[in-house]
Amino acid sequence: MYILGISCYYHDSSAALLKDGVIVAAAEEERFSRKKHDNSFPIRAIKYCLASQNISIKDVKIVGFYEKPFLKFERLLSQHMDMFPLTLKTFLSSTPSWINQKLRVISKIRKSLKYKGDVLFIEHHLAHAASSFLVSPFKKAAIVTVDGVGEWTTTTYGVGDGSDIQLLKEIRFPHSLGLLYSTITAYLGFSVNNSEYKVMGLSPYGCMDRKKNPFYQKLRKVIDIKDDGSYRFDLRYFLFHYKDRMPSEKMCRLLGGPIRKDESEISKRHQDIAAALQMVLEDAMTLILNHAYKVTKCENLVMSGGVALNSVYNGKILRNTKFKKVWMQPNATDGGTSIGVASYIYYTLLDYKRSFVQRDAFLGPEFSREHIKHFLDRNGIVYSEFKNDKDLVKQTAQLIRKNNVIGWFQGRMEWGPRALGSRSILSDATNPDMQEILNLKVKHREKFRPFAPVVCEDDALKYFECDKPIPEPTDYMLMVYPIKKKWQKKIPAVTHVDGSGRLQTIRRNQNKLYYDLIKEFGKLSGIPILINTSFNIRGEPIVCTPFDAYKCMMGTGIDYLVMDSFLIKRDDNPRDKWDSEKYAKD
Repeated sequence: MYILGISCYYHDSSAALLKDGVIVAAAEEERFSRKKHDNSFPIRAIKYCLASQNISIKDVKIVGFYEKPFLKFERLLSQHMDMFPLTLKTFLSSTPSWINQKLRVISKIRKSLKYKGDVLFIEHHLAHAASSFLVSPFKKAAIVTVDGVGEWTTTTYGVGDGSDIQLLKEIRFPHSLGLLYSTITAYLGFSVNNSEYKVMGLSPYGCMDRKKNPFYQKLRKVIDIKDDGSYRFDLRYFLFHYKDRMPSEKMCRLLGGPIRKDESEISKRHQDIAAALQMVLEDAMTLILNHAYKVTKCENLVMSGGVALNSVYNGKILRNTKFKKVWMQPNATDGGTSIGVASYIYYTLLDYKRSFVQRDAFLGPEFSREHIKHFLDRNGIVYSEFKNDKDLVKQTAQLIRKNNVIGWFQGRMEWGPRALGSRSILSDATNPDMQEILNLKVKHREKFRPFAPVVCEDDALKYFECDKPIPEPTDYMLMVYPIKKKWQKKIPAVTHVDGSGRLQTIRRNQNKLYYDLIKEFGKLSGIPILINTSFNIRGEPIVCTPFDAYKCMMGTGIDYLVMDSFLIKRDDNPRDKWDSEKYAKD
């Protein structure tokens, strides 16, 4: 039985396909359209999912949608009526998209896919909960979902048991930890629903002492947090509930100045504000989690929603709460809800016994050796070919050790916002200049942003102060841990200003080639740790196809591209001959 899950019309549109309860394919629309955070109907992602199984839409039993549009529209109408006439402008600008598109989901599905079967809708936070619990390794667990807003809900906790999910309590819009984080993201001059992770990365540069950071107490005036984790905003500091902007003038006065302009200097004040925001978030999350533990009496925790991507806090969960184990959906934002709705339909509504555990995030497209060779040959791209995997691993490790930047394109594309060893840029973590090289010459992004270390799971405890046993979310780069002091100066390119690293662990059964490369690099350098960052440049999605990968290399300072068994050197393919429009795409 095939079930198709769809998420779209807000941000990070996606599609996921289940076969007899097993996730066989999942991808975000942005990877195909090349439009970052694409929110359109995910027709390309759907076509990929179907093609991956060599089936047509006629083979799909049920299509599931990740939220209830009419319930969400009810909330928007309620907002407009409560705040009228202040909402008139946003009402007039947003209504056409609802009338013409967002309320016509069934019609869109039937027309675009020529689908005649059942279409089912579940609530947004239930889709989040299902995306984390029903594919987790736990038979029973506490569930916490935290994001900006679904239909009405912004935060929930509940319990999952077998195939059943019960969400016990919720917090409703406009009170939202996700929207608080987005508001300060906007105040700091970054884009909302895109750059919250930048604020998280900026926070360690500020004062992380609650008694000394002057902005911590100021932000605590904005939000009233109770002992059970429930919270409410002082709405005078916000505009998002009636305008298309987020921080109010009162918020600007509270924080000591106007909204920072994009690309302008980041001051110590901005750093301290980011730190204060992170501390406030952590205060609320710890209280929520401790209360969820008290109510559910479960030692296992699953999390989803955009706030579950806050890896700085995630690394503190097991130390600050009574939970013993934690698991997060690797695609914790709205993109992951397509897996959630499909899983909920199969396991909960149809009542099948759970039979699948998500052990990796390699769910996207892959390209055969023949396909890649044909792409290279027909475009006249100069390349060499490795004789076998052993030579590939050995020579690539040597190139990295010689301070080359490697575009790494292997196997199935990752699911979610993190590159995890299929569409990655790899380089030497021991080189003190590599962070600046990558930021300026390759990624074209802010200097303060850190890079993630990747280490084999069996080596992690030697270098990082991880929880024991090492939680599975480290496989998805979802937890930040302190780097042990004796190693911080030896891996400077991945050591953040506070001595931490956003760790990715890799197990050999997940990705043999990637694992072996890290081990081989360790033989050369004495430290089996690489920099792993996403294979893209600022403002673009992670690469999907061989053409995307080659284009990214030719437009950056990437030195070599290792694509399947092929090695492409940028300098062998002069840039003065490079014109993306003249190349035959995949």
